[in-house]
Amino acid sequence: MNKHPKNNSESLRSLLLMAELEEGRPISQREIAARLGIALGLVNTYLKALVKKGYVQVKAYPRNRFAYLLTPKGFAEKSHLAYRHLSNFNKLYRITRLDSLALFDSLRQQGAVRVSFCGVDDLTEIAYLSLREAGLELASVMDDEGVGGSFLGAPVVSLPVGVEAGDIPILITSPPRVGHFRSILLQLGVTEQNIHAPSFRYDEVFR
Repeated sequence: MNKHPKNNSESLRSLLLMAELEEGRPISQREIAARLGIALGLVNTYLKALVKKGYVQVKAYPRNRFAYLLTPKGFAEKSHLAYRHLSNFNKLYRITRLDSLALFDSLRQQGAVRVSFCGVDDLTEIAYLSLREAGLELASVMDDEGVGGSFLGAPVVSLPVGVEAGDIPILITSPPRVGHFRSILLQLGVTEQNIHAPSFRYDEVFR
């Protein structure tokens, strides 16, 4: 049993944060907080710590925009953390598979035929495997950051377009952005009853 869950949680947040920064594009701390589903103040604290350790450097752009760039030392640390958490990500795969399959089985029993996905990341494909196993169809795939792309042959559309698929269940398939997507879906008129999300949190998986 892991005797240091807090340290694991903190190192995971650092890993996820550095993964968001590796492209080196201008991004606000508020955007990072929304993508990772953590508090803005916590993002600020982690960024300061990463800068202090020499893992991240800050580059200023016009209009108060900033790019947080991983240094060579930061890339090395990210690789180290990724290796350290590999077994946990395998655990996350298994939990996602079982969690999504249980949800889809329940929705099918309630009469659902189609389900939409909201948010595209590495876990979305796992959810799709469970969707097919449960005998349901994929109605739409939405993610405002991936518009114009595709997911297993299906076009990725904006959330306003995606909800036009009808009064059907929507599964948020990007755990770090559950809060962000839930808020937007509710604003677009989707009922709380039709919004579903993983029953676990990243922090719980990585204990």
